[in-house]
Amino acid sequence: MKIRFMGKNDLESVANVHKLAFVRQKNSFEWMQCSFNAFPRVLSFVGEKDGKIVGYITWGQKSGFRPEAVIELEQLAILPVSQGQGHGRQLIMKSLPLLKKQLLSNGSTLKHILVTTRADNFAQQLYKSTLGAEIEATIKNLYSDDEVLMIARNVSI
Repeated sequence: MKIRFMGKNDLESVANVHKLAFVRQKNSFEWMQCSFNAFPRVLSFVGEKDGKIVGYITWGQKSGFRPEAVIELEQLAILPVSQGQGHGRQLIMKSLPLLKKQLLSNGSTLKHILVTTRADNFAQQLYKSTLGAEIEATIKNLYSDDEVLMIARNVSI
């Protein structure tokens, strides 16, 4: 799978992935457009397979541009028909060097990665195995259910 920065021409395809992956959310195109327009605070990448977008990942800088950046893995989504094939892992692992390069161009390095996800989301294992993220807190009834806050500290990936 090829990983690259999201471009403006990708918005329709990425919005479709968002709509299919996050069925409780709405206005997918507007949401993805806002994320795209927030560059460089939000860094968005797409994963392509056979010339088609099968997933995306958005990383957001927290609390301003800092010398040591705390980055949130804001969203990771894969088309339902392409799930279970390792695309999420690839999006994380292959976008991280691109993210770090972008941070360096702004005089920053990566310090920690923050992830929030539903307490019952199997992706917790993905975040633990790829990033070393550990659960720091559980937030009761935040969105559609309980959320866990995970942090990968002093990331060296």
